Amino acid sequence: MLTIQIDSREKARAIKKIVAEFDRQRVKHYISKLWTGDYMSLDNPRVIIDRKQNLSEICANVCQGHDRFRRELVRAQEMGIKLIILIEHGPDIKSIDDVASWQNPRGKIRIPDKIETDPAGNEYWIAGGWRETNAMTGETLAKVMQTQERKYGCEFEFCEKTQTGKRIIELLGGDT
Repeated sequence: MLTIQIDSREKARAIKKIVAEFDRQRVKHYISKLWTGDYMSLDNPRVIIDRKQNLSEICANVCQGHDRFRRELVRAQEMGIKLIILIEHGPDIKSIDDVASWQNPRGKIRIPDKIETDPAGNEYWIAGGWRETNAMTGETLAKVMQTQERKYGCEFEFCEKTQTGKRIIELLGGDT
């Protein structure tokens, strides 16, 4: 019977449905701090899942938190651990190839409408709009993820939030 250790840093509210799926499938589980990642089977501690809530979170990990995230990948690799990064995103993202077409919500910012005053003192509106930012594109994120898979031996998997518990069980070798 599969027994899963859940990292104690996972927020109870965020994993409520995951734990409910474990209970539904009679998968034993307990909460205790993991050295790396978020979910591990006691039967195979060499495979660990690190759950990400969406592509925006993984984008932040590989941009702002790059050094910390890379250290985690290196640590897992050095210990002979296969780290699976499970990204909960939605039905449109099923593989890294799909990530290339992702539109980063930080890719554009809204410029608000404003009121200007001419030299005669007359007020008039200037319409706002959207302006491009230098945020990471889906295409760049996909390339970074492919490089990390090659370089560190990690694996990126994708699922919808409603399927996360089931997917964790599958990835850790349980029957669903």
